[in-house]
Amino acid sequence: MSAVRGARERARAEVTAAIKDEARRQLATEGAARLSLRAVARELGMVSSALYRYFPSRDELLTELIVDAYDAVGEAAEQAAARAGEGTDWAGRWVEVAAAVRVWALAHPHEYGLIYGSPVPGYTAPGDTVPPAARVASVLIGIVREAHRAGAVTPPPLGEEAAPEAERLAGELAELTGDLPPAVVAALVAAWAQLFGLISFELFGHFHRVVEDRERFFTHSLRALARSVGLPGGPAPV
Repeated sequence: MSAVRGARERARAEVTAAIKDEARRQLATEGAARLSLRAVARELGMVSSALYRYFPSRDELLTELIVDAYDAVGEAAEQAAARAGEGTDWAGRWVEVAAAVRVWALAHPHEYGLIYGSPVPGYTAPGDTVPPAARVASVLIGIVREAHRAGAVTPPPLGEEAAPEAERLAGELAELTGDLPPAVVAALVAAWAQLFGLISFELFGHFHRVVEDRERFFTHSLRALARSVGLPGGPAPV
C-alpha cells in the first residue's frame, strides 16, 4: 500500500467515525426517527454532498449505527462468557452474560433503544444486521447447548397447544440451537423476550417506584430464566 493511499484511507476512516459520532449524539438528543444527514453535515461543518460520499442515505447511516450497536453488545456478552470460563455452573455463566448485556444497555441507552426499542419509521433493516444481532443469542444458546451435551438440561413441560410452534421454532432456529429439544428452544425464545423486557423496563423508567434494588432483582430474575430453559439452578437465587 502506498503512503498516499494509506493516508487517504486513514482520513476516510476518521471522517466516517466523526459522522457516526455526531449521528449518535443526534440519536440522544433528537431520536432515531429525526436523524438527518443534512443536520449531521451541518454540525461537522461539511456540505451535504461531501457527506453523501460516505453515506449515500440516512438508512445506510442507520444500518452502520445498528450494526455497531449489535457488535458492541455482542462483544460485551462474549467477553463476559470468556470471564465466566467453562465450568459446570451453567446458570451462573448465563447470569454473568446477561448481566453484561444489562450493564452495556445502561451505559449506552440510546444505542440500546436503537436496536431494541421502537422501530424507526420508514426504515427496514437489511440482512447485514442479522449476524451481528445474533451474537448475544449465540452466547446464551451456546451455554445451554453445552449443558445439553453434558446431559444437564431438563426440558421444561410443553403443552400440546404449544408443541407445533415449538417444533417450527426448532426448525427455523436450528442453525443456532442445533439439537436442542423443541421445548428448550421455545423456552429460550420466551427467556430472550423476558431478558430484554427486564432491561427495557428498567432503562425506559417502567420500574420507577416499583423495583428499588434493581440489580438484585435482575439477578434473581435471570436465575429463574436460566431454570426455565432447563439449566440446573446453581447457587440459590439472591
